[in-house]
Amino acid sequence: MWIIAGTIPDPDFSLLVPEGPAPRSASLSEAGLHLPDGRTVPVERGTAALAATALQTCAALDCTPPALLLAGDTGSGSGSRRLYAWLEKALPALAPRGLTFHYLFPDVDWHNRLLLAVRELENAPLMVADAGFMYVAKMSGYADAYELFTPDVGELAFLADEKAPHPFYTRGFLLAEEQNIPVLLARAQEHGNCPANLIIKGKADHIIHEGRLHAVVDSPSVPAMECIGGTGDIVTGLVTGLLCAGLPTATAALAAARLARLLAAHCRPDPSTPVSRLIAALPEVLPRSRDEILALGRA
Repeated sequence: MWIIAGTIPDPDFSLLVPEGPAPRSASLSEAGLHLPDGRTVPVERGTAALAATALQTCAALDCTPPALLLAGDTGSGSGSRRLYAWLEKALPALAPRGLTFHYLFPDVDWHNRLLLAVRELENAPLMVADAGFMYVAKMSGYADAYELFTPDVGELAFLADEKAPHPFYTRGFLLAEEQNIPVLLARAQEHGNCPANLIIKGKADHIIHEGRLHAVVDSPSVPAMECIGGTGDIVTGLVTGLLCAGLPTATAALAAARLARLLAAHCRPDPSTPVSRLIAALPEVLPRSRDEILALGRA
């Protein structure tokens, strides 16, 4: 089982938890993301966009989709803490193969409690972190416990700042510009603030594997994608789906970056295009065979 854990920006959204080792999966339609308990949430950006993308990817590859662990939270942290507490207790029974953590309130104490529970499992799951959970993973000092981070260049500057508690407080001399990626990456690595594998999202996507530059993906280039909220969530959803299918991390990361760009070229979006329209079009560009995916993931 792979689990996607994150929040829905609705304070009244009650906790959605996996039902067991073979939970019912969510589904997607024009109305939104249909959850196993009958609720529907809009696919605008954030964890819902990530989850919808991963589901589309797994459906195309005919592999088991991820289970969803979702809480409602608009910034107070209360929903996130309910999610942390539930997962800490449930981990031994779930024994997940992988976990993708997304928008969660960055609570260092709860992060560390959860990480301790992960480390007590007989088989440690692969862990992917993006957005708020990536921030707390860095803040905790345990970034090296993760398999993959998926930052944009601004978030990479935060990872490079050993003193910043949040991207808002990244010091100004750490310039979040693409030409500075090598310097920012080296500094993040020096201070132990990133794992060995990253997808650094930007005008050109940089795939880092085992601490070194593995590939750069810069085409097709569709500038409008920079203006659409949630396109980074598509990349994280793609790599999650490909990891669910059992692809090696470097292959999954490179294929995800390329697929996101192929999707953009196929959809020809403008800045007003909703991310839900892009995700709905994913089946039109996703390969149907493992061999095609492996080809996309070759450096």
